[in-house]
Amino acid sequence: MPLVYRSIALSPRSACSGKIWRMTSSSNLDQISPDQLRTLAAQLLSQVDKMGKKISRDQTLIEKLTHEIAQLKRLKFAKRSEQMNPEQASLLDDLIDTDIAAIEVELQALHTVPAATEKKQKPKRTALPAEFPRTLIHH
Repeated sequence: MPLVYRSIALSPRSACSGKIWRMTSSSNLDQISPDQLRTLAAQLLSQVDKMGKKISRDQTLIEKLTHEIAQLKRLKFAKRSEQMNPEQASLLDDLIDTDIAAIEVELQALHTVPAATEKKQKPKRTALPAEFPRTLIHH
């Protein structure tokens, strides 16, 4: 059986891109040349590396945001003796402002202009034909 090679279009958000070898069955691995196996292994290793880096970045971001949320909850909901005083809160304001600015930049980068869509015409209701029976109900 021949080796099936196909190109897959991936979304821009995807960490991996390019061409992927697709095997029709595991018995095809015996029929692949050593160079093709090396190429396949290199592609898979690079994908694993990219995904590992992405997971690491995402985990770091999650930990940072979790810590920040915990601080903000403590600021707002803690007992009076444990709450931060206003001077400490001003330190968090700068951090929050930079985070909001970074998120706004990301949102603007991700924001795509939707294609102009035609306005749907509302269906107009026509009068019922005169031959239909009519029943008047008075309340």
